[in-house]
Amino acid sequence: MRSRGVISIRGNHDNAVASGVVSGFNARAAMAALWTRSHLDDDSLDYLRSLPLFLTVEAEGVRIHMTHGSPDDPLWEYVDPLTHSLVFARYLEGVKADVLALGHTHVPFVWQEERRLVFNPGSVGQPRNGDRRASFARLVVDKGSAYVERKTVEYDFAKAARRIRDAGLPSQLAARLLQGA
Repeated sequence: MRSRGVISIRGNHDNAVASGVVSGFNARAAMAALWTRSHLDDDSLDYLRSLPLFLTVEAEGVRIHMTHGSPDDPLWEYVDPLTHSLVFARYLEGVKADVLALGHTHVPFVWQEERRLVFNPGSVGQPRNGDRRASFARLVVDKGSAYVERKTVEYDFAKAARRIRDAGLPSQLAARLLQGA
């Protein structure tokens, strides 16, 4: 991703890996973050530290705000598909954006009302929506309008789960890949 110049933001796990601070995580997530930290070189850790907590860009007059949690709490707030539209509107107004891209819950969704759009692409790993496939989204901006194309891709879940177990990481992390939740 880095070598391709992909725009990235820092999530809560990136933050834990970069800093070594795992307070707020359950034991399994803390173990995974510390394991990951121990397997990265200084350059990779510096890269994670350099990632912004949020980023706002503009394309064809459409203002797009990206953050992991929410504009109120970029690392930790959970925003899910059942969040009320008034909250979405408040977020968008607060960051003066037309589009808000979120993560953290690992649950894909798209909410759109007129020109306002909030979406979560889901997760390429550690899904929480019952679907084992890698989930991502493509935001399309065309002639001042934006829409989301949700995508899912099959991959070798069993191999990925085996590698998690072989690394000595908690088996629940491997099981989540196989179960999709």
